[in-house]
Amino acid sequence: MLFVDHGIFRVIYNNLHALPGGLYRSSQPSPGQIRKYQRKLGIRTIINLRGADDSRRYALEAEECRRLGIRLIDFKGILSRSAPYAHIIKDAQTLFGEIEYPVLIHCKSGADRAGFAAALYRMFRQGEPIADAMRELSWKYGHLKGSKTGILDFFFEEYLIANAREPIEFFTWLDTVYDRDQLKAAFHTRGWADFLVDRVLHRE
Repeated sequence: MLFVDHGIFRVIYNNLHALPGGLYRSSQPSPGQIRKYQRKLGIRTIINLRGADDSRRYALEAEECRRLGIRLIDFKGILSRSAPYAHIIKDAQTLFGEIEYPVLIHCKSGADRAGFAAALYRMFRQGEPIADAMRELSWKYGHLKGSKTGILDFFFEEYLIANAREPIEFFTWLDTVYDRDQLKAAFHTRGWADFLVDRVLHRE
């Protein structure tokens, strides 16, 4: 966990941030950090955006959640480098309405998938405008818009453009206008940002 999964860096800085309403976002927590967050923040649910796998990292997290009585939800489907799936966004809306708070939501680094999920939370749970919710995708969390992960910003921007042209409700746009393949084809990155995210920071 510390070396293969780059957890040594997260011991120093776990990219933990609080949102209104009892949701926290972070990078992959260690068992010790899970204990601390339950004690200090009262965490009752953890949403793992990396999904379940056979890694030691996942085994440690699952075991600690079982020991502490924290519900662990493996929600794999938000992609950091590809256009979102419409059904995953709808599943996220349902999830935010059903889970027990306070909640910790995490990916590997807490920058991209966690940022996109946090933006959805602000939209669906807090009722915030999309332009405001998008602030969860920010460089201050380690998110770089110019890299492949910028397709997450691009998704929201395409809706805002369509809505400015002719007002349309978000889910109506998602069901009737949004074309995932078209969005992927239209998005372009900057080479230096890709190098930093993929080769230097080793993001998932």
